[in-house]
Amino acid sequence: MYCIRLRDIDGAVSLSRSVLHVTEFLGLYQAELARVLGVRCQDVGRLGCGEWVLQQGTHPWAQAELLVRLFEALFELQQGEESAMHRWLRVDQQPLGAVPLLLMVDDGQIERVVRDLEARLEAEAAKS
Repeated sequence: MYCIRLRDIDGAVSLSRSVLHVTEFLGLYQAELARVLGVRCQDVGRLGCGEWVLQQGTHPWAQAELLVRLFEALFELQQGEESAMHRWLRVDQQPLGAVPLLLMVDDGQIERVVRDLEARLEAEAAKS
């Protein structure tokens, strides 16, 4: 799998497809994606079938951008190792003090998780 980067996404169809690829790569359920985006499960199904795309300027669009940023940072930190990425999302992480996936899905705190990952990336870059 290659790293999906937000800067490479061009338009609604591109972001919609990228979110589906990220979801698949990270092993997320459609219901989890629906919770992260703030849409109904049937909307995610329609997204997968190409019957619906994310609309720029909406809450789901902003959440989708955060999900891509999360993937990008996690991909870099875990050097694209799928199993490490899956594990990171599903175990308690410090300084978050929680399981990132649960923060994202149950508490709507994907932005907090993204900020943590990006701060970790910055810290790693500063060490180099």
